[in-house]
Amino acid sequence: MAWQHISMETKRPQLSPDEMQQLRWLLGGALTLLSVVTVFYLDVEAWTLMALTMLATIAVLVRPTWPARVPKLAHTLAFPLIAAFFLGDLWIKGEMLPAMVRLDILLLLYRSISYRQRRDDMQIIVLGLFLIVVAGVLTVSLAFAVQVMVFAGCALAFLLAITIAEAESNRRVRPNAPNLGEPPRWAVQLDWGRLGTRLQAVSDWRVLVLGGVLFAGVVAVAALLFLAIPRFQLENSLFLERFISKKSRTGFSDSIKFGDVTEIQQDFGVALSVDVPDAALAPASPYWRMLVMDEYRDGGFKLSAALIHAAVAGERTAAALLGTERAGAGAPAYWTFYLESGVSRYLPLPGRFGELRFREAQHFRPSTELAVVALVAEPATMTAYRVEGMTLADALPDPAFAARWRKRDPSTGADPLLQRRINLGPEDREILGRLAAELGDGGAAEFGRMASAWLMKQHGYSLSPQIPRGAGDPLVRWLASREAGHCELFAGSFVLLARTAGYAARVVVGFRGGTWNGYSNNFTVRNSDAHAWAEIWDEKRGAWLRVDPLAADAGATAKEIGADGAALARRTDRSWTARFDSLRVFWYRRIVNFDARSQEETLAAVKTATQNTGRRAREMLEHAASALRAWLAGPWDARRWAGVLAVIAGGTGVIWLWRNFRYVIFDFRLGRRGRREDPVRREAGRLLAQLREGREGDGRGAAGPEETETRAELQRLRFGARETWREPVAVLRRARGVARTLRRRGR
Repeated sequence: MAWQHISMETKRPQLSPDEMQQLRWLLGGALTLLSVVTVFYLDVEAWTLMALTMLATIAVLVRPTWPARVPKLAHTLAFPLIAAFFLGDLWIKGEMLPAMVRLDILLLLYRSISYRQRRDDMQIIVLGLFLIVVAGVLTVSLAFAVQVMVFAGCALAFLLAITIAEAESNRRVRPNAPNLGEPPRWAVQLDWGRLGTRLQAVSDWRVLVLGGVLFAGVVAVAALLFLAIPRFQLENSLFLERFISKKSRTGFSDSIKFGDVTEIQQDFGVALSVDVPDAALAPASPYWRMLVMDEYRDGGFKLSAALIHAAVAGERTAAALLGTERAGAGAPAYWTFYLESGVSRYLPLPGRFGELRFREAQHFRPSTELAVVALVAEPATMTAYRVEGMTLADALPDPAFAARWRKRDPSTGADPLLQRRINLGPEDREILGRLAAELGDGGAAEFGRMASAWLMKQHGYSLSPQIPRGAGDPLVRWLASREAGHCELFAGSFVLLARTAGYAARVVVGFRGGTWNGYSNNFTVRNSDAHAWAEIWDEKRGAWLRVDPLAADAGATAKEIGADGAALARRTDRSWTARFDSLRVFWYRRIVNFDARSQEETLAAVKTATQNTGRRAREMLEHAASALRAWLAGPWDARRWAGVLAVIAGGTGVIWLWRNFRYVIFDFRLGRRGRREDPVRREAGRLLAQLREGREGDGRGAAGPEETETRAELQRLRFGARETWREPVAVLRRARGVARTLRRRGR
């Protein structure tokens, strides 16, 4: 009986049923918080619901007795009201997936402020998993990948806590039923500090390590399966992208008002990441064209219906698009673009190309004449596409427009598709005519240089311009003044001057520049790089010439094309922000955009790394074996023998000290840090367990005096005060001998 009492004492403590209920409450709240924060990755108007759910969940975690104060009528009307909210949301908004997301968050809100039974806890897991799946399909964020890992670990721990708590409740009286107006006992007694101490006391580091190893093994197996399984697009399989809409930025839509692009420049988030095959091909100051706009009306430019009809092809559904350029000799050069969601449905392209290939079939409208590719729908997630045969130049050949230009009305001398798209009054046209006459007529290229220089001389640059008040068109009023302006005002003014002078011209929006990431070796283009410039038609060259009045050398952009090592070095970014951006690019390269080609490259890289590691290991072993053979073959004199004997004696002494005095050393180092960390107490508990097993295996009746005395001494070391210990090292040594004796008898 005494030994049974000792075995009960040595058994690791366990959580009580009330403490298990408290742990369930904590894990359920944590899972709710992890689920609702997925709204950050969705373009869904649910920020208010998310904030309300998070505040309510945190409140009931801090004060778990508060759910008992919710009136019973609220629980009765909860689900009818939630259903009515969902139907009304679906009727007013007309969007299925956002309404389902808001419904899910409302259900999580209700479950978080109610005492839960087992089925309610399972509902939290299912509701949270729905949000995780939707966010996983519609986002490619690296932070979301970390969140998924945390959610999986928390969900597994929650399921384990539910199982253990239910098993305990089946053996005992069930806890209070929820929503009866009285808080359950575990909620009244809840003390998070005491629960944390109890969790620390019952935790076994071996179990925790084993669980961590198993979880890491699952992740490793999932990674191997990811490498081996053929690629397919999950979002196309679930059709979720059809149930959610995303709007692009105003400055990159079919029309812009003055100031729209400037608003984008206030955002420093990443808009585009570009993998260039060779740094020698990287432009020093690239222009990423997105959209061409030709019609000016009511203080803004837009893409006219006539130009859409003349230059934009119909809708296509394909995974590849052939361009006008032909691949040159040698290995193909691929440019890989990663366009973030919420930027635009127009794809940024620095020039003409040979072939553009998507990850999967896309619905798009191409325009060979405008060198523009537009997706039919706004992408709900990051869009990746690969371009081969990219050609960078300051001139954009356009045979179709050249043919139309030759057929223009000789009486006006201007292309009717462009000339009649200037909606200005006579006074404004008179001002433009006077200013255009001052610039002369030396050809399109010369006019571009002269007009750009004049604009820079007349106006400074400002993100907050002041347009003079008065009658007439606002752009003409600014042009005739000396007020500073932003890129849209410069580009729009140039287009008006060029058309007044008889040249075809249009506004282009996109990005200019970017930084070269020194860690991932790619271009990073931010929203702050948004820009507007102009293109003027050069009849002699049969091409559109890029004119940027705000460029350092407007009209001479050909010098910026190609490998400019010094310019690229000046644009290299090695800041901490670049480090984080490099993680994003790695995630896109190896995980999100992981197609069959990337699969082969990764497997080849793993194979090469494994072979190199094995080769280096063999070389190290061969070198060590050669050194050992050379040392053994050397002369064995008295000095060498003395060194060998000294090493053997030193190693033997260290082993002896460790076996006999390690407890004293640990006890001296640990001092009084606590009973759980005391190695002497831990070793005494282990030996008590060995003596019990040895006695059960021996089966020869009562224990002898030596064994009884040894057990008493071990109990004193295990449970007694430190002051009652007597020669602990000798007691532990004697106990090991008794345990060995019992094991031999048991055999």
